[in-house]
Amino acid sequence: MTAAGSSEHTHAVLAYVHDLDPVIWDIWRGVKLRWYGLAYLLAFVVAYYLLCYLSRKKLWVIVEKNIGDFIALLAMIGVFIGGRLGYVLFYMIPEHGWGPIAQDPLSIIRVWDGGMASHGGFLGVALFALYYARKHKISWTGIGDGICIVAPLGLMFGRIANFINGELYGRVAAQLPWGVKFPQAFQEESYQVRETVITEIADRAPLIYEQMNQGMELSEAVRLSPEVKQICAEHLTARHPSQLYEGFCEGAFLFGLMWFLRVRYPRAPHGMICGIFFILYGVLRTIVEHYREPDSSRIGPFTKGQFYSLFMVLAGVAFLTHAWKNRKQVS
Repeated sequence: MTAAGSSEHTHAVLAYVHDLDPVIWDIWRGVKLRWYGLAYLLAFVVAYYLLCYLSRKKLWVIVEKNIGDFIALLAMIGVFIGGRLGYVLFYMIPEHGWGPIAQDPLSIIRVWDGGMASHGGFLGVALFALYYARKHKISWTGIGDGICIVAPLGLMFGRIANFINGELYGRVAAQLPWGVKFPQAFQEESYQVRETVITEIADRAPLIYEQMNQGMELSEAVRLSPEVKQICAEHLTARHPSQLYEGFCEGAFLFGLMWFLRVRYPRAPHGMICGIFFILYGVLRTIVEHYREPDSSRIGPFTKGQFYSLFMVLAGVAFLTHAWKNRKQVS
């Protein structure tokens, strides 16, 4: 083996093999506390306290005593219903048709099985905010400005949970120093690699091999067996941890910027922060999609995430146009 080949092999073996457990605590008879659920809970709790702070400082249009009820309804109607219906309409039906839903209508509401679309969540939140604004006779875009300040934190927590779950992984990056080998991406490997991994598990970890024949996933086998983890380190292909890229770009970075703008420009017209958030989210999501394993179906030259992000940018332009026309308005 040449020096270059030896170095490549060493890097491949040393790459981190994803072995994080999505379950924090198996409470009782299949009732489990998961990182994904905790991420949502943490996002809403942090959002509540931050929005209360902004309200006390007269930097948000909803009074502090009403924020708890608003967050609860926003979570249920806007985020969960919007996010789930967005996944069903934008991803599930285009890829699998109506057949699975016709056979199992309750699959639409089984959020715990996976499947939430951020673009659907944005739409659900926007519609709920519009309803709330009209009912309480306050500015819709003023409500939206506050939501857009805290929303990036929810996106960040969600992407971290995606990484822990080993889902929405990135594209192949064999030589990336921080590349991650996801057992969940096993079916994306070549036939030869899949056969080699299975054969070596049968030889080196026969008890685990028997459990896999009975339905155990490779990701669970990695957590249970150091030998299986070593086999995956030797043969699986490293990928971009694109969930963490998204968590930083669409989460931490956007939150810091939105918070700065709100505090730095307290008298900015309603809709300005909304517009900047929507445009930057759309642009950043489009960029990061280049590192994320694309969905099986595309819309022209775009991944679905990129295509739907175009509408986010257009919505952002509309919000900024509205803010400019009402720039004498004091928040």
